[in-house]
Amino acid sequence: MAGEEETLMINKDDLSPVGLDALKAACVKGDDSRYILKLYVTGITPHAIKAIVNIRTLCEEYLQGRYELEVVDIHQHPTLAVGEQIIAAPTLIKKLPLPLRRFIGDMSQTDRILLGLDLRKMADESSSAW
Repeated sequence: MAGEEETLMINKDDLSPVGLDALKAACVKGDDSRYILKLYVTGITPHAIKAIVNIRTLCEEYLQGRYELEVVDIHQHPTLAVGEQIIAAPTLIKKLPLPLRRFIGDMSQTDRILLGLDLRKMADESSSAW
């Protein structure tokens, strides 16, 4: 599927379930088990591809079935990057559960990402099982 883009868009005038409605619903329910993540990349570069693969792998291993990952190409949608104040790419934003957190780079520092996503305890438990 080379050349196909996997960019999910949220238009602020027509919010999808991944957008504001999902954030509000999760906050009202106090649901901290569902993760809403947004990854900003600059085109289909090796650095961007590495970030996408790394964060998807991490999410599937630690958050299987409990996450929504939106990938945004800031070359195609620069206004979204401005709205989120993106200054470097790739940048991952954890919208939920709160607090909001940002990660910059190719997402290869798994321990730091797990710690920032508050998943460090899960990682420790899974590694101690061996």
